[in-house]
Amino acid sequence: QVQLVESGGGSVQAGGSLRLSCAASGYTDGYKCMGWFRQAPGKEREGVATIYTGDGSTDYADSVKGRFTISQDNAKNTAYLQMNSLKPEDTAMYYCAADGRSRWACTTGEANFGYWGQGTQVTVSS
Repeated sequence: QVQLVESGGGSVQAGGSLRLSCAASGYTDGYKCMGWFRQAPGKEREGVATIYTGDGSTDYADSVKGRFTISQDNAKNTAYLQMNSLKPEDTAMYYCAADGRSRWACTTGEANFGYWGQGTQVTVSS
């Protein structure tokens, strides 16, 4: 019912910046929780940032607070992840996700989002 397409990944040196985009299409009404997740080789998938598009409230993993910013453009049905001051430990496959859960459940600690994109690779060299 919802399709998500990520873009903007690539390779960057430590200290650099990237902006990831997640374009949503299909039946997006009611799917107000958008999130970014990442998974590095040999690591569990972790929540990076979420935004509840109903009111713009956000949640971030401690490891990215102050460096990453999640935002939305409702007119374009697109969510963004601005990534600044990148570190080698940020290297991972990044996935966009969407879900119809409530604002209070729209956090990086909540699993089982309903819809997922294909992922985009981010590589940060030291």
